[in-house]
This record gives sequence, C-alpha cells and structure tokens, in this order.
Amino acid sequence: MRVLIIGSGGREHALAVAIARSPLLTKLYVAPGNPGTAEVAENVAIRTMDIPGLVAFAVAEKIDLVIPGPEAPLVAGVADALAAAGIACFGPSKAAAELEGSKKFTKEIADGAGIPTAAWASFTHAEEAHEYIEAVGAPIVIKADGLAAGKGVVVAATVEEAHAAITEIMEDKVHGAAGALVVIEECLVGEEISVFAVCDGEDALYFGTAADHKRVGENDTGPNTGGMGAIFAPPWATDEVVEQSMERVIRPALREMARRGTPFRGFLFAGLMVEEDGPKLIEFNVRFGDPECETILPVLASDLLPVLLAATNGTLNTVKLEWLAQKSATVVMCAKGYPGPYATGSEIYGLEEAGQVEGVKIFHAGTMAEQAGILANGGRVLAVNAVGEDLREALARAYAAIDMLDWEDGFCRRDIGKRALWAEPVGGNRPG
Repeated sequence: MRVLIIGSGGREHALAVAIARSPLLTKLYVAPGNPGTAEVAENVAIRTMDIPGLVAFAVAEKIDLVIPGPEAPLVAGVADALAAAGIACFGPSKAAAELEGSKKFTKEIADGAGIPTAAWASFTHAEEAHEYIEAVGAPIVIKADGLAAGKGVVVAATVEEAHAAITEIMEDKVHGAAGALVVIEECLVGEEISVFAVCDGEDALYFGTAADHKRVGENDTGPNTGGMGAIFAPPWATDEVVEQSMERVIRPALREMARRGTPFRGFLFAGLMVEEDGPKLIEFNVRFGDPECETILPVLASDLLPVLLAATNGTLNTVKLEWLAQKSATVVMCAKGYPGPYATGSEIYGLEEAGQVEGVKIFHAGTMAEQAGILANGGRVLAVNAVGEDLREALARAYAAIDMLDWEDGFCRRDIGKRALWAEPVGGNRPG
C-alpha cells in the first residue's frame, strides 16, 4: 500500500514509525513532515492546509490511504476533497469533524445522545456572557467555540478570571474567529482521562486511554498548552471506567452522528472527567491526541495499517488488537516562553545518545534540520517517550534521556505522571 500522512508534529512522527513497520506498506510519504519522519518516510513539501495540493499529490502518486494527523485539515474538509478524487482517507468528513470544530456542536450532540456532560450555555455577545458569569459564579470553564490549537480553554477559579477570559476571547479576539462564540460550562471535578476509539461510522474499537498534562507548569499550574506529557494508562482508568466511557460516551455519539446523516469515521478522542458516578464528557476531538499518540502507539503490538484500513472500509468488526504488557510515558520538551512567545533556531545536542536509552523513542514535534544539526522550530519541540515494565520505570527512562540532551533554550515539566505514581491501581487498565 502507498500511504500519505498529513502533518509535521510528534503525532505524525509516531504514526509514521508505526505505519512503517507494516508488511502491507510499499511507500510512505509525510506532508510536510519533519526531520524525524524523514528517517522512516519520504517528506513532501506540501503544507498541511494546502488541500488542493494534497489531493493532487495523492492522485498523482496513486495513494491508497491518506491519514490526516491534525484537526485543522479535517475541519476544513480534506476527507471530502480526497473522497471526491477517489482517494481513501482515514478521517471524518467536514460535517463530522464539527465534533472538534465547534464546542457548541459537541454539546448539542451530547445532549441529543444522552451523554453525561457539564451543564453549559453559549454566547455570541460578550455582555451576555459577563452577565451569565455573574449569575452562576466560579469556578467555571470558558471555551472558545472554534479551533484554538489547544489553547482556547480557560478554567477560571474566580469570577474575575472568568470575566478576563471573556474579554480576551470575545473582545480582544486572541483566538480570532474561533472566539466569536464561547461556551461556558460548569467546572467538573475528578480525574481527567483521554479515551480513544477507532471508528468506521457504525462500530467503535477501543484504542487506549491516557492522561494528558495540559498546563505548562508543574503541579498543574499556569496556562493550558497543547500538552506537556502523557502516561499510559492511568490507574484511575479502570476496566469499569473504560467500559462506561465506551458505552455511555463513544458509542452513543456514533449513533447520534449516524442518525443525523453524518457518520463518524476516524480516531474519536473523548476528553473525560472521571467523577464518583462515572465519566463525563469534557470535549471531543476528531483525531489522535498529541502527545497521547506518542504514548499509546509504542505499546501497540498489532499492525496499525490494517486497523485504519478496516475503519475506512467499514469492516472494523473484523479487527482485534494486541498490546504489549508495558506502561508508557511521554515528556514533552518545549522552547522557553511556550505557550507564549518563544524563539526558534537553537540547536539541540545529544539526540542520538539520548535515543539509545533502553525503551526510549524521541519523536520530533517542532524541529528542522540544518547543516549544523537539529534546530528547534516550534513551541513543543520534542516528545520523549519511554516504555517500561511499570510506569515508574517508563518515567525514569524518559527523564534519563532528557538529562542527556543539551538544549539551552528548552524546558519540560519534571512531574509528569507523579499523581499516577501516588494513586493505588484499581483493577486492570490495559486495553484489550
């Protein structure tokens, strides 16, 4: 099979590594890719949002399957454009991608499907949003309705913080058009998990659970980011919680989407809060998470390519997955200043040596290759993954690799997985 992956981050590097192992593969391209994907695939200089260019390339190169990594091209309709050209795409249509493209749409789907979620209201006028905040108080969650690169959510501990968030999003337009509408939600309390499923429009195949670490600072302080690290699988993601997540959230959403005439195919990512009475939906995403992808795929024993192909063909009910009996942890290294302004162009030394630590794989997330070596070229720059017999070993290996890197302008959180190490394991928590 000839395969094209769309994207340039750590998620796409992890997907490329997994797909490159498949005996079904004859040629792998990544557009635009990065120095890491270049080690296992051929990079193509086509931008992620150049949908006409991507379609033209897929047609010219007789691509059998396109795998979009990020959400933006899916929300923009890349799957529809590929389908019109006769190219198979593992990803949702533009209409189905509204599950991530609009927070309000997700809430409407949840209400229609009877999915447990936080109480909510939406606003297109800042004045009405401010009035609502005064009426309900804090803590409260403010969300820009559209895509904001993982930075459009503010968990406001006080009314003042909530008002400030509305001012930034709706009046100062820090997220542009994505903040023209805001969703305001009650603040759920519990343990947060990311549950993944591969979907073919009707069936859903459980594809692992991770705990992301969204805030930039240790002990979950500071602003939200695209993700500072993740673990597989958190001890609070018990077999019961996973089953509830599939039966109360994932499968009802699939049924509701199909009922509306917009069946969902691709990775469905449910961000959930585990409360005493079970998981509640925080949000849906329509692609694999990042850095969850870099955390889950290293423990997948099955060949990924036929799984994605079955989902695309509507034959997912014929697929079973096998997993390694290991735990996995990923620590993201970022450029100083992230998620605010940051500099690019600093050189990263020691990548080869760090990558030789047992169980470690370093995924490139925001790098570029120059004659001098590998340079930082983004906010989130490296995703350092490690697997181990238990979470403690995986984390120790990841941080050992990070300590071998010489990158003056980089930083990471040093407490990834700490809360999971404190928690008592309850029941099984591996996919199966």
